[in-house]
Amino acid sequence: MVSKSNHSSEEELINLLKNKKETFWSNASLKPYHTLEDNLAIPIEDLHEAERLLQRFTPYLAKVFPETRKMSGIIESPIRGIPSMQQILEKRFQQSIPGNLYLKCDHELPIAGSIKARGGIYEVLKYAEELAIKHGKLTKDDDYSKLAHPEFKQFFSNFSIAVGSTGNLALSIGIMSAVLGFQVTVHMSVEAKEWKKQLLRDKGVVVVEHDKDFSFAVTEGRRQCQEESNCYFIDDENSKDLFMGYAVAALRLNEQLKKENITVDADHPLVVYLPCGVGGGPAGITYGLKYVFGDHVHCYFAEPTSSPCMMLGLATGKHEDISVQDIGLDNKTEADGLAVGRPSALAGRLVENMVNGIYTINDENLYKLLALLHNSEGISLEPSALAGMYGPASIDIQKQLSRMYDSRFSNATHLVWATGGCLVPKEIMEGFVSKGSKYLREED
Repeated sequence: MVSKSNHSSEEELINLLKNKKETFWSNASLKPYHTLEDNLAIPIEDLHEAERLLQRFTPYLAKVFPETRKMSGIIESPIRGIPSMQQILEKRFQQSIPGNLYLKCDHELPIAGSIKARGGIYEVLKYAEELAIKHGKLTKDDDYSKLAHPEFKQFFSNFSIAVGSTGNLALSIGIMSAVLGFQVTVHMSVEAKEWKKQLLRDKGVVVVEHDKDFSFAVTEGRRQCQEESNCYFIDDENSKDLFMGYAVAALRLNEQLKKENITVDADHPLVVYLPCGVGGGPAGITYGLKYVFGDHVHCYFAEPTSSPCMMLGLATGKHEDISVQDIGLDNKTEADGLAVGRPSALAGRLVENMVNGIYTINDENLYKLLALLHNSEGISLEPSALAGMYGPASIDIQKQLSRMYDSRFSNATHLVWATGGCLVPKEIMEGFVSKGSKYLREED
């Protein structure tokens, strides 16, 4: 891994990215949280309101999605210790990982099987609530299980929802919208996997395929939606509602850590590693985590070497005004959920003073980590979800944090955010593991 901090020239960093070198970028714009909290672009009250909305919908979700009943309609994933994987990472990278390694299992999230179940489902529910209240069919004091009645499906069928996606956001929005009764169209970019398109069609979703990348699918979806009456476009590049749906995860994680007796304070840092595509998911979670844990949490984003859009946007300060194509990259990666050429206009600006750093990882290493996790812990993830797994072993990250914590870094909790995988068909997952195992054999 090549290290390039903000102190290196922008030209040097861009040359490394152009050549698809695995690179670490340290964010010199990181600021203490207490200096930011009085001027947050999105008020923290919005985060608590997002959590309250999700609570209002729990009776409905428990009724229409049986898989949510054991959690009483709450869409949440467990955290798991992965000590065997920690040992493998230490051996593989010849690098001790101080503290304990955990996996945040968003690949197990009910309904959509990925982190997108947070933001995507939240925004669909928020829109449904607004419509039902506006038309006098619902009040916030009602039992929301009434939304499962046929009259509501009929009502929502008068409205349509559209989204552009590389795959997982389309699944969350498509599945949730169709169950409510909305007419829903998803615009899928060239990276989208065939099985994801078929799953959506099986749910009654209209899938429009594009032979160009994510940004084109979003632009085209937005344009077509604007031409229709009663069409609501969920904009992965700019949506505050998606962002807040992700941010709620921080409130939930806080409770989970307490139940596991995991302390987060000045002597016990929490380090979180988040795969990054357009940026809304990892940025929303970072926003929430910083509110909950302040400077005791450290967030790192991970991107494919072919699609380092957030690193490019933050390192140059150009945000959405620069794309990976502008520096000669093709934005082609097996990590379909991360195959984004231009970062979110909203997300980058909201966390430019909160994220500690970003690193890139190549596809071959994603597959190797996928096979190693499967073999050591019996956990199956899709390739993009492994982007965060390198982070705990990164010497650049460890140097950065060791300077802050000295011996206290041995008390760290490392949390790798697993973003998707449980809906991947068995034969495709077996192919992923086989490919990763092949790469590992070729190493020997």
